[in-house]
Amino acid sequence: MTSNPKTNSRLDYGLVMILILLFLSSCIAIYSAQTTGQYGSENFLIKQIIWYVIGAGIIAAVITLDSDQLQKLSWYAYGFGLVLLMGLIIAPSTIAPVINGAKSWYRVPAMGTLQPSELVKVFIILALARVIVDHHQKYRLKSIQTDLWLLIKIGIVTMVPLMLVMQQPDLGTSLVYIAIMLGMIFISGITWKLLVPIFGTGLTLISIIFYFVIWKPEILEKYLGVKEYQFGRIYSWLDPYNYQSTTGFQLTRSLLAIGSGETVGKGYGTREVYLPESHTDFIFSIIGEEFGFVGASIVVSLFFLLIYQITKIGMETKNDFYTYICVGVISMITFHVFQNIGMTIGLLPITGIPLPFISYGGSSLMGNMLAVSLIFSIRYHYKKYMFSTTA
Repeated sequence: MTSNPKTNSRLDYGLVMILILLFLSSCIAIYSAQTTGQYGSENFLIKQIIWYVIGAGIIAAVITLDSDQLQKLSWYAYGFGLVLLMGLIIAPSTIAPVINGAKSWYRVPAMGTLQPSELVKVFIILALARVIVDHHQKYRLKSIQTDLWLLIKIGIVTMVPLMLVMQQPDLGTSLVYIAIMLGMIFISGITWKLLVPIFGTGLTLISIIFYFVIWKPEILEKYLGVKEYQFGRIYSWLDPYNYQSTTGFQLTRSLLAIGSGETVGKGYGTREVYLPESHTDFIFSIIGEEFGFVGASIVVSLFFLLIYQITKIGMETKNDFYTYICVGVISMITFHVFQNIGMTIGLLPITGIPLPFISYGGSSLMGNMLAVSLIFSIRYHYKKYMFSTTA
């Protein structure tokens, strides 16, 4: 089979263009956010550009690794991630400071802080992909017992880092781990005869707990020792204007900012709504106010294109390990986007999850760039075989 020069490219330029557009969107929004005066002389834009450059270096390094190398490295990466998470528990405050009540970061000289849980998201994807592939190679004949054993292994691999992150505590990142696990379970080949009753029971328990949180919090306080104030985020989510001076402040300001942007926004740099920490988790509110529905829709469309591109790559490759990686990355990015935008417009509770590739944050951006670097690697290596001139 002869190769076509236009289709034989091993670098996905469509993915490159999407990342460039996300980079530009991030720079525009962050530059505007940092001009409100609340951040002093801090220049988040320059730092974000530097992190993007580092991320490009990560892509250049990871793209050289093929399937066999990634599989060999998966457990080493996972173990390294666990060591980093356990280190946060025992590290002194000089090394791992407590920020906003959470001990989730290492202090890195000349770089600020590093949040290892962001990198562990990708390590979990690699480990779960390896677990599923190894399981199917070992158990050629499927049964309820083998599927249950696979489900247990997936659960253990996910729950170990999840429990370490909950110790920090970091609910938002824990939810991302769960989203990755669920996405990979659904395509792992486990029979629905096993999944339906398990997830049905889980959803039922969540519904019951939610009912007690909203209507019977005194029962949870009496029997589980949970205090009513601990559900503040839930209450302020359901009725933000009743809590706008406390836990509902951020959400009410976000709703006002996005709503006031209307169709085309107020114009770049023309903002009237004060929103603390808008350069991080609430960057979408900046976009909504300045560029309105049109600008916000463009950003959402970029994420749709990104997910579509990853889905396309995952469907084209004939390597199961690659496919599982693609599903894990899709699950991670989709949950991030859905949760972040959902919380800024009041559809979901606030959990402190950043908007991928756009929110300011070195650790978050490194995690996302590392995840995308795996996709570049997949595209780089599987095209070599698809368009090979040999039989």
